Amino acid sequence: MNDYVSSWDFTLANYDAVWLFMVQIGLLLLFLMLGNIVRRTVPLFRKCLIPSALLGGAMLLAVNIIVKQFGVTLVDNRLMQVITYHCLAIGFAAMSLKTEKSSHKTNRAQVFEFGALQGGTYMLQACVGMGITILLFLITRYGNNVVSYICGLILPLSFGQGPGNALTWDINFTNIPAAEFAGNGSFGLSLASIGFVVASVFGVLHINISKKRGGLVVRKGSLAEEAMNAANPEEEEIPDNESVDKFTIQVGFVALAYAISFGFMCLLGVLSDFTNSIAWGFNFLWASLSAMLIKFLVKHLRKGNLMHRGYINNYQMDRISGFAFDTMIVAGVAAIEINDIRRYILPIVILSLVGTVITYVYIRLVSKECFKGFEHEFFLMCFGTLTGTASNGMILMKEVDPGLRTPTSSLYILSNFPAMVMIAPLLLLLNFAGQSLTNALIAFAIFFVLWISYTVFLFRRRIFKKRYADQPVEVWTEE
Repeated sequence: MNDYVSSWDFTLANYDAVWLFMVQIGLLLLFLMLGNIVRRTVPLFRKCLIPSALLGGAMLLAVNIIVKQFGVTLVDNRLMQVITYHCLAIGFAAMSLKTEKSSHKTNRAQVFEFGALQGGTYMLQACVGMGITILLFLITRYGNNVVSYICGLILPLSFGQGPGNALTWDINFTNIPAAEFAGNGSFGLSLASIGFVVASVFGVLHINISKKRGGLVVRKGSLAEEAMNAANPEEEEIPDNESVDKFTIQVGFVALAYAISFGFMCLLGVLSDFTNSIAWGFNFLWASLSAMLIKFLVKHLRKGNLMHRGYINNYQMDRISGFAFDTMIVAGVAAIEINDIRRYILPIVILSLVGTVITYVYIRLVSKECFKGFEHEFFLMCFGTLTGTASNGMILMKEVDPGLRTPTSSLYILSNFPAMVMIAPLLLLLNFAGQSLTNALIAFAIFFVLWISYTVFLFRRRIFKKRYADQPVEVWTEE
């Protein structure tokens, strides 16, 4: 016991054990605040709705590159990657714990259409991304700078799910020798960072162009009342003056969800090689499912009068998920290693450009077809979400619908489960696709068939005009 105590100290001699984590967290939060200052003081960034977290991460990355020239390493890339990995799951767990309250009457068909649109966009991004990199692989396979056939599959993960999942599967593909890929996490993080810029810049351009053409009118309304109602506890909720702080309870629920998901991942890890291959890369999915299970149990405990207070607070869960995603973005950008992406500059540029165009066009067409009356609000929410994160989509949508008068936000909440089901085939085939070029081609064919299926469902009224002649598209009108 004495030997242990005598060997323990809090000085720089134990920097890695004692100070490393806190210093890295301090850097993340410091540069997040600096990014917010830059965003507020530079009109261009403010007008383009560039996230403060993205600016903070870019600034930290730039500073780290500069100080490296003097032999100083400011950022621990591995720790930043670990933070990115865990923050994704924490954010999803907090989002999934929220009580689903819809403030609008929603069309059930549109709920499934929103889910199908998300699934269709993922499949389209996967097909286009894989098509590009498979072609580049075949062109460069006999050269010195071979482009991996699988790296295009990271496009839907980067654009659709952000840095966390892009990092996870970048590293997974790097660890598969047959994939001939060496992104080391930086490839996926770079694409995800570009996705945030795409969501912000193209979203703002769409707003401004649509306003000038007269097709978009900003709806009047204020979120002040809604925010006040969300922040104030309801009668059945636990009060703020309890012996345990209400926010601590919320953090405890999120931690419990992640602990359950970790146990489930451990179980999958020992069952078989296949289950082990899908266990650890989907920490966000298992965290979401665990959170849904907790929410289900809490709901039924309340119904059975075994739990008399509402312990889960939507407003504070939003704060937890917001903090987790902001931290994830800063850490994800700061973790990019420039040397790892030099050989992938060409595929990154091509994937970003083509991915942006096909995502914009596809979502725009579906918005006009299925969500008449609020197609612009819906488009901005969906485009921001499927190139950046849900936060990007919500920010863009609130620019034109600050009072949340359209059913867009309600549809997003209700479509989470259908979307998860429709995206599941892509997630389940990721490891399979990375094992060989043949597997990648099989996965490509499956994604293409699924994209066709989802698209036919979305445009079914136009394709099967006679069959749906007596069922015209419902046009939403503001009451």
